[in-house]
Amino acid sequence: MSSEQISLSMLNEFDSQTIGQDIIRYVSLPSFLGQEKDILLYFIGRTLARKIHTETLDDIIYIFSKFRWGQLELVKDKKNQLIFHLMSDEVVKRIEAPVETEFRLEAGFIAEAIQNLTNRPAECSETINERLYRVQFKVVFTD
Repeated sequence: MSSEQISLSMLNEFDSQTIGQDIIRYVSLPSFLGQEKDILLYFIGRTLARKIHTETLDDIIYIFSKFRWGQLELVKDKKNQLIFHLMSDEVVKRIEAPVETEFRLEAGFIAEAIQNLTNRPAECSETINERLYRVQFKVVFTD
């Protein structure tokens, strides 16, 4: 986001359930983290996944729902990669938000959580499909 101020009317364009989190994440943090924000958010997500005990894929899906990050679904399970889709009203609102949004924190969380579940080193990238209002996460095992 640029250094422009957010108008009070623009606040109405945010999801009322997550506006506080969204303003901090998409307005304050990028200014604070600077050019390294994408990398730092990814590792914040990985750190968060280390702090929350998960034993199954269903636990990860539950956490996404509980945090209002969206409905996470495993759509492909191959030997060296997993593909997840993230969709929900929350995702639609984030993609349509009047500020630049990203899903790096979620990608980091998925990478670490899957690494913990499988005991295999993993990295995760995300692709936002604005037309379908869907985020695809691709987990690649690096062993």
